[in-house]
Amino acid sequence: MASPFLMFIMAGGSGERFWPLSRKAKPKHLLKLVSSKTLLQETVLRLKPLAPRPSNLLILTNHEQIPGIRKALPRFPKSSLIPEPAKRDTAPAAALATALALRAHPDAVLALLPADALIGKHPIFRSQLAAAARAASASPSFVTLGIQPSYPSTGFGYLHLGSKTLSHIKGGPFLHVRRFVEKPSLPKAKAYLRSGQYAWNAGIFVWKASTFLAEARRQQPALARFIEKFPKRGSYASYLNREFPKLPKISVDYAIMEGARSVLALQASFPWDDVGSWTALPSHLPTDKKGNTLRGNITAVDSQDTLAIAEGGRQIALLGTKNLVVVDTPDALLVCPKDRVQEVKKLMGLLPTEVV
Repeated sequence: MASPFLMFIMAGGSGERFWPLSRKAKPKHLLKLVSSKTLLQETVLRLKPLAPRPSNLLILTNHEQIPGIRKALPRFPKSSLIPEPAKRDTAPAAALATALALRAHPDAVLALLPADALIGKHPIFRSQLAAAARAASASPSFVTLGIQPSYPSTGFGYLHLGSKTLSHIKGGPFLHVRRFVEKPSLPKAKAYLRSGQYAWNAGIFVWKASTFLAEARRQQPALARFIEKFPKRGSYASYLNREFPKLPKISVDYAIMEGARSVLALQASFPWDDVGSWTALPSHLPTDKKGNTLRGNITAVDSQDTLAIAEGGRQIALLGTKNLVVVDTPDALLVCPKDRVQEVKKLMGLLPTEVV
């Protein structure tokens, strides 16, 4: 049996920055932000051509989101919908994905991908993801898809890129990742952009299951033990429910990638946006001559650079607004300056997270 390529979509986020549209049971990836499909639906459709069997494409989520995901994806196999019993960040999710991949084949290669990114030029994306899988299969390296920076973002992590390698693998060139850089200051981000040696970290990683296990043994023994003791056949539900909540709450970047012996990057040739806040939407939605992005029953007079979404069943009137975000739902209304949308999550302890 040939070693399979398994793709795991991480769909467990809370989407706090998109309150009040997003709630606990309906986070960002279950919203229809820029099209008639949810971001998760778009992600599944984008990946399906790379999955020769339904079992090659899985979703990691939590129990609260199962109903919403099944509603969005009624034909998605229930056996490929994996609810994590506790919120433990991306490193435990990566360990769970690795354990499930090893159940399928000792030489399995897998990809871990976010559920809520916007990606264009799907054939190119699939071609590059397949190339990353070939590189991960042929070497003891983690492979990531780095995004060419288009502006000096202070909201993304960066990859410092080095020399070329694996020239014999179709789909390259692959570049050594010298280091991972956290969200930089604006002067540093500008320097990174000028240098041409940096890429945005999109959080898309590909590895051979055995490579992750080896690095976990070296860096994160608790993750390694979880993988090694994971049931090789039969039901794993009781083991998962018992052991997963014990795993350290840490991102895969901190736990594994930053200290890994070898990480390679393939520079993406497709458009990408993580749609991290309300202010990302005007780039993907119709905007009028005054910079207003309006969706729903909205009347705007003498307003400019305002994003307004009306889903509350009410008429919204804007007069003289500037650089505002206005989001109306049946049970809540958000009004804030555009330059403070990243702070919406600060309100979460004070606001309803369930739909009334």
